[in-house]
Parts: sequence; structure tokens; C-alpha cells
Amino acid sequence: MGPGKLASVLAAVLVLAPAFAQAQVPAWRAQQQQRQERRQQRAQRQERAGEHRAQNQPGHAGDWLRRFKDLPPDQQRRELENDPQFKKLPPPRQAQMLKRLQHFSSLPPQRQAQILNRMEIWEHLTADQKHQAREIFQQFKQLPPDRRKALNRAIRSLRDLTPEQREQRINSGQFDSEFSPQERSLLRRASRLPLAPGDGLQAEPPEE
Repeated sequence: MGPGKLASVLAAVLVLAPAFAQAQVPAWRAQQQQRQERRQQRAQRQERAGEHRAQNQPGHAGDWLRRFKDLPPDQQRRELENDPQFKKLPPPRQAQMLKRLQHFSSLPPQRQAQILNRMEIWEHLTADQKHQAREIFQQFKQLPPDRRKALNRAIRSLRDLTPEQREQRINSGQFDSEFSPQERSLLRRASRLPLAPGDGLQAEPPEE
């Protein structure tokens, strides 16, 4: 190759090199973006899988009661005091749990089953649903006892209805005359939660 031809080739390379490099930059960025999107998708899948495992793994609040609810009260107390997770709790919390266990043990079987059912529903609510439920509980607790009873009767009457039928019932003339706007708002919000069709609202949400 002569000097003139070699100079032409080098000139062509120098002219084309910047254009070639510019063409490669978008492709490289696209590859980087694709890899980042794949990493994000993997992270999201892992997060969802972790949430699924957390929802289905043992250790929920109601599991212990379901396991030992048929034992005599003194044996229940011993089992709780020997539980490794219980031993890690501060003394005030331990005393509170022992008191609640004593109260649970004193209830009739039907009432115990209702509490366990409510705890099971609560354990499977999403974080957003639990937040909404706590707000509803807080407003419900501030009502007079007779109004709380009235709202619980209404909630039980909505138990077997579809979401559309519940909305129609809450907006009906009967509910309009029986409940205040605030109470109807509570009914509407409660009726949209899986917790609502149970045995009614309580003054406090279930223990987690």
C-alpha cells in the first residue's frame, strides 16, 4: 500500500471513528438500561416472594393460641412463659400478654373461635388495609356504646352481601335515617375491608 493510499485510509478512519463512537454510546446506554431494568424486576420478584413467605410462614399472633387453646389455663401459662419469643419481651409486655391469655382462657369456646377468626383475617390484611382499619377502630372507639352496638348490627347485616349491595344498603333511606353521616362513612369504609364481615368491629384492632 502506497503512502497516498495509506493516508486516505487513515483519514477515513479518523472521520468515521467519531460517528462510530457516537453510534455505540446509545447502544451501550440501552444495554445498561436493560440490565438495570432486569435487576429491578428481579428485586421486585424477590420482594413479592418474601411477602408471600411472610404471609404464609408460622408465627402469627393467632398460631400460638390455636396450638395451646385446649390446654388447662395453668399449662397454657407455663407454655407461654417457656416460649423463646416471650422470654425476649420486656417485663411489662410479658405481663400484658399473660393477662390477655388469662382473659382468653376464661371465654367460652364460641367466643374464642370468633377472636381467632378475627386475628386470622387481620394477619392477612395488607399494610394499607391495616392502616385504614386502625383509623376506623379509633373513630369507632370514640362513639357511645349504644352507637357502637348499632354499627355492629349493621355490619353483621352486610356480611353476606356483595360490595355493590353493601353500598346500596348504606346509601338507602333506612340507613340514612338510622345513622349519622359520620357513622355511614365508618360503615362504608369498614364494609370495604375483609375484616368487616366478621363479628363486628371492636374497640381495639387485634394483636399482631
